[in-house]
Amino acid sequence: MTQQVTGVLFKKMLINAAAAIENHKQEINDLNVFPVPDGDTGTNMSLTIGAAEKALEFMTPGTLSHATEVTAGAMLRGARGNSGVILSLLFRGFSRRLKDVDSADAALFSIALASGVDAAYKAVMKPAEGTILTVSRLAAGSAVSASETESDVEVILEQSLAAGYIALADTINQNPVLKKAGVIDAGAKGYLYILDGMLKALCGVTIEKESSGTAASDKADFTQYTAEDITFTYCTEFIAERKFKTDTNRLRDFLDVRGDSVVVVDDDEIIKVHVHTNEPGSVLTEALTYGPLLSIKIENMREQHSETIAIDVPAPQAQNEPHVQEPEEKKAFGIVVVCAGDGLEEVFHDLGADRIITGGQTMNPSTEDILEKINATPSDTVFVLPNNKNIIMAAQQCIPLTSKRVFVIPTKSIPQGVSAMLAIDDSGGIDDMASGMTVAAGRVRTALITMASRDSIFDGYEIKEGEYIALIEDTLAASGSDVGGVIDAVAKALSAFSPEFITVFFGEDSSEPEAEAAASRISSLSPGAETTVIRGNQPVYHFIISAE
Repeated sequence: MTQQVTGVLFKKMLINAAAAIENHKQEINDLNVFPVPDGDTGTNMSLTIGAAEKALEFMTPGTLSHATEVTAGAMLRGARGNSGVILSLLFRGFSRRLKDVDSADAALFSIALASGVDAAYKAVMKPAEGTILTVSRLAAGSAVSASETESDVEVILEQSLAAGYIALADTINQNPVLKKAGVIDAGAKGYLYILDGMLKALCGVTIEKESSGTAASDKADFTQYTAEDITFTYCTEFIAERKFKTDTNRLRDFLDVRGDSVVVVDDDEIIKVHVHTNEPGSVLTEALTYGPLLSIKIENMREQHSETIAIDVPAPQAQNEPHVQEPEEKKAFGIVVVCAGDGLEEVFHDLGADRIITGGQTMNPSTEDILEKINATPSDTVFVLPNNKNIIMAAQQCIPLTSKRVFVIPTKSIPQGVSAMLAIDDSGGIDDMASGMTVAAGRVRTALITMASRDSIFDGYEIKEGEYIALIEDTLAASGSDVGGVIDAVAKALSAFSPEFITVFFGEDSSEPEAEAAASRISSLSPGAETTVIRGNQPVYHFIISAE
């Protein structure tokens, strides 16, 4: 029986939940509607909650409020993909309801779950039923109802899970896309694994992460390193009260040139910092410009190293002052682009992109990854092109996290991103530029050709593993063992738009002659279109085809 959830207990619950989702991430990935190779929902949710696990791992939270604040901050910055962003929002709303709370009883805990759901719904422009939103709402509602007569948090979570599983089974009926595919919602199932992991922690059951199957020692062999391998001597951690409204991006820049392993997590009240440095004094002096220091921990890693391997460590050698790169000339606006494949990177660099984030279908970058590139862009105004529908929400979470003016152009594909950049017109204002880029992206039709990663049935198509499949704007257009037939189906579908320009980007598993042949088949049904073949060298997709 659990009457109160404390900060220490919540930490156990969160770590258990992270292990649960990690152990089941592939199962959740396999619920993808399209049988496309994709590190998708399960991977994104695991990485997102894993960021919170790392933040909590070496701390002892004094209060539940502190534990949930750290969790929410870490998950916000570590959020990957739509599923990860929504998960971070669920915990963000949960944390805000528990602000300044030492511990929570069953009633307050259930209300906090409902507050998390409210936060997630408010953040999603067009919330769809039959998703993680639906299941989390019904699960939280059951918890709130149960708490009216029940004071045991374990019972509350049990009833919440029971309602959640009923709602999960119904997602296949609520969401037309899931119904056609014959699957339940992946994000919703992942969320229930998280709740189940939390419940098991309350019951005293610890979930161990399953081995990945690769041989690894339980402990790193520090005897392979000498003290000289430690570049920065002092592991410095502190929490500063956020009394002054100084931009924390300035603190990140300050730390980056004075150390490594920099982690800065902040919210409206505190800033938590971890850094390896040779100048702890100057770091703490800079920290005082943000507010009073609430806690400080400084450890000499050279001494720790010598104790670990029982050898004498020579006195630390003075480190040379790190080279500070000359700042780039400031621009009127900057552009951050997400793509994967060195050919695509060259295309976007040639079009004027300032920063490239390697990512896409199989590797959604986190909010922190995107934020880092935004802050590194030499402009106070930054346009972000996600180029994947599953990255748009993560990019949008960066807007309130930086002092820069950020525009997320909702590009859902590489061709849309290219079109948006070609439409840049700086003769007007910034808002007009954003509008013009968005309109240009919307005029593009995108076809993707890849291979099925598993057997599947979707929308009447029986798909076999290893067959070619074609997607046009997320709709399955064709499948089969003959790539020529699949390309012909794409050509016919695209010809209906009477395109003026057709571009074929060929991937790492295709050759230029194959791409030329594909382009010829496509242009034969759109003879008036100007056709171009470009090496994208992208993973996953043999061809990315743009029609405009």
